[in-house]
Amino acid sequence: MGEQTKAILRWQEGLRFEAESGSGHRIVADSPSRPDHAGPSPMELVLMGVAGCTAMDVVAILEKMRQPLARLEVEIVGSRAETHPKYFTGVSLVYRLWGEGLTLEKVQRAVELSHTTYCSALASLRPDCQVESRIEMYAP
Repeated sequence: MGEQTKAILRWQEGLRFEAESGSGHRIVADSPSRPDHAGPSPMELVLMGVAGCTAMDVVAILEKMRQPLARLEVEIVGSRAETHPKYFTGVSLVYRLWGEGLTLEKVQRAVELSHTTYCSALASLRPDCQVESRIEMYAP
């Protein structure tokens, strides 16, 4: 058996749950359809997981390439199927990077490696989910 990742969800009330990761960190997941929602929805958490996974890859790869990254933002938007289960049919990622001397070619390679080799969250989406990305680079 391969590596395992664990979490536990505890129902609080309504559609609100406290989620605890295997490493002991907690968040609240809730439904934005509720007026008093107290956390992101499960599908928002999926997007946050994908963005976080690829962002960590890009940072690690750029560090290995000795690229001077000063700041990184990843914006992600997911398009969902109209009928249940409303899975993601596509995700669009915008990578915004700052760093004096950062090269576009190396950033493109880091993003490509994340998408094709390293990002397990991205690879966990349905095979027919369309993934597109754009890179924006700024002066520090």
